[in-house]
Amino acid sequence: MRGFLSSAVGVAAAAATLALPLALSGPAAAASGAGAAVLGPGAASGAAASGLGPASAATPAGSTRSLPLVPLGASSDRSAVPPAAGLPETRGLAAREVERFSLVGVVWDDADAELHGRVQVRTRSVGTALWSDWQDVETHNGEHAPDPDTAERGTGPARGATAPLWVGESDAIEVRVEAERPTARALPARLPSGLRIELVDPGAPPAGAADGKNGAGTGGLPGDDDKGPVLLPGMTMETAEASSVNVPLAPLGAAEIGALDKADSTADAVLTGEARPGAAAAPYIGPRPRIVTRLGWGADEKLREKAFVYTSTVKAAFVHHTASGNNYACKDAPAVIRSMYRYHVVSSGWRDIGYNFLVDKCGTVYEGRAGGVARAVLGAHTMGFNTDSMGIAVIGTFTGTNPPASAVKSVAALTAWKLGLFNRDPRSTATLKSGGGNRYPKGSSVKMKVISGHRDGFATECPGKLLYGQLPTTRTASAKLQGR
Repeated sequence: MRGFLSSAVGVAAAAATLALPLALSGPAAAASGAGAAVLGPGAASGAAASGLGPASAATPAGSTRSLPLVPLGASSDRSAVPPAAGLPETRGLAAREVERFSLVGVVWDDADAELHGRVQVRTRSVGTALWSDWQDVETHNGEHAPDPDTAERGTGPARGATAPLWVGESDAIEVRVEAERPTARALPARLPSGLRIELVDPGAPPAGAADGKNGAGTGGLPGDDDKGPVLLPGMTMETAEASSVNVPLAPLGAAEIGALDKADSTADAVLTGEARPGAAAAPYIGPRPRIVTRLGWGADEKLREKAFVYTSTVKAAFVHHTASGNNYACKDAPAVIRSMYRYHVVSSGWRDIGYNFLVDKCGTVYEGRAGGVARAVLGAHTMGFNTDSMGIAVIGTFTGTNPPASAVKSVAALTAWKLGLFNRDPRSTATLKSGGGNRYPKGSSVKMKVISGHRDGFATECPGKLLYGQLPTTRTASAKLQGR
């Protein structure tokens, strides 16, 4: 597992209250205490290594800053203070100015520990200088994660984490985390150890990246037979390697993989060998949708582990929502994905972004975990059922908000194409073996719908009841696109 850098971040030890603060804790109030800033390889240049100074412009490479959450009302030494008798433990962070960020989440030391309680944040917008209302951060416990006992989760730095929340460009924050209220017979609930708030700046997109909704970026890397590819400005060999696994579908260095109609998708899949046995004989491969590549959304390929990891096939697709909120514009989707990527790798300790694909509210499809969009790439999206499956995340929260029709349509199109490559009928079922989780014992064989919701494999609200309710029609639409 990849090693991680740690550097000290000065953190103010001001007492916090749940009331609106009269003033912010500024850099002058920064103490010398060491709160660990967890950074991924190549990220050090984009992150503060000492005290948090005044708000400044976003760093080109992006950054992740980690601040410890202290007992509310604790003394300046930030020592653990047990909750008062009969009261739940509460931790947080007093309102303070920080360097710019756009996405937040809370992490803790033990990936197997669960946070039962409420996490809320308030942020100050760079554009308006106004504070937001308190916003809830979804406390999904382990549900989006590598399977237990895998190398990705095992003995490495994997951490427990909430869902990420996209807040837009901000320069100040306040946090409060309260454990569940105790029952009459139970001891006061405690929070996991090592709680920290992660402040993620997505950075600027590199040269060649798409503009979010319609930008195509570069069509490919120039080169010759002797010297190999000539890297475009801002590109690295890691970027070229991540792009090379999609070369049968698009030129090296392409920011997007173009859409194809059904006939061309089938012919192309057979010609390049992407169609699996049986698929060519019964050409139920749907039209390939346009897919923005990792280069297109601006992935920093130095963050992830270098190797690609595959499973033997793709039997099923699990549909998710990111639970990151709906307050983003389609043009901002690449920045949202860059932030989630950082949150999954740098903050949560995963080898790469967890989802195989993401879909924004305008219906644009994005490549997720590296390894090739047509291949059976092992993800970290549905604990217990990451093997022989793929994860598709619609960016947003759909517990009380209807998913956009364009996004649902794209899920149907993506599954029609990708499942078709593996000769899967979207209306059918498949048997998957559980890798462990909170719903099915490890090793048990479970029959799943070929297009399932996250909640079908793990006890969770994901993908939100309103998106989950769209899955029956999605299966029908996907099968129709395959020609079934």
